[in-house]
Amino acid sequence: MSAFDAQDTARWFRECFEAVRTQVAQVIVGQNDVVEGVLVCLAANGHVLLEGMPGLGKTLLVRTLAESVGLGFSRIQFTPDMMPADVTGTNVLASSPTGDRVFEFRRGPVFANMILADEINRATPKTQSALLEAMQERSVTVGGTKHTLAEPFLVMATQNPIEQEGTYPLPEAQLDRFFFKLLVPYPSKADLFEVVERTTGSASAEPQVVASSDDVLRMRQTVRDVPISRDVLDFALSIVVATHPEGEGSSAFAKRYARYGSSPRGAQAIVTAGKVYALLDGRFNVAREDVKKAAVAALRHRVILNFEAEADGVTADQLVHESVKAAEIGKADPIGV
Repeated sequence: MSAFDAQDTARWFRECFEAVRTQVAQVIVGQNDVVEGVLVCLAANGHVLLEGMPGLGKTLLVRTLAESVGLGFSRIQFTPDMMPADVTGTNVLASSPTGDRVFEFRRGPVFANMILADEINRATPKTQSALLEAMQERSVTVGGTKHTLAEPFLVMATQNPIEQEGTYPLPEAQLDRFFFKLLVPYPSKADLFEVVERTTGSASAEPQVVASSDDVLRMRQTVRDVPISRDVLDFALSIVVATHPEGEGSSAFAKRYARYGSSPRGAQAIVTAGKVYALLDGRFNVAREDVKKAAVAALRHRVILNFEAEADGVTADQLVHESVKAAEIGKADPIGV
């Protein structure tokens, strides 16, 4: 790709991204970082885990995003008594045109472009795994038959950080399949005023369709085409290595507070997200600042802290920040050494 074509592609990507963000902002008040993070996941072909209190607009966010890009939306409310078939669908006995009795597959709510998995930690591990299979394989298997999901496909899962009774926390291996974990904060007083004014008055904002599924697929291909230099890639990998409690690249913070560090998917996530941030800045190459911007959201759910961290009040975000500092110092060995 020539320099002119790369610049033109980066401009188109940024304009499409901002057009969708503008439509979402007409409905969602504040939450700018969360909205941007979700849009980054959409462009990077990665699923997102939202953690926050009830009533902060998570359902409205994904519905508005789906309407802005003309995609099908489905909401799944997870409960302890939900079965995998309630997610994927099941075979039912039906009558054929000739009058014979045959099994017919009835699709579940997972057959949509954008899925809101509300309170995913309330479902049993068996039901959780049904959705997570769809997230990883982009297909579901029912009765020995494989059913492919339509692209683009994005899952936004939510969980309540304070309720633990009657919940089934996602295992680490399943958390690892989420591209980003975003924390949804409580709105400020000014934002809360705007929320109440919008939702209790007669006027209501309706998002316009400003992109299509083809645009989303093109954005994802554009992200993959962005090059990354060996030096920046080495920096990204050094951040991931620094989260591990063992090894030459470990940070002193990780050695003390980490039980396990990030998986290789963490490295893939911060590199891919870094490409998105580069395009949003009008560049067709990744810089260190792009990688640093993606590090916390991509790694906070992929590191496991030990008991000492809990006793000292250390968070996963702090460990990731310290790992970035260690990578900047250059503690890890360069690639190829």
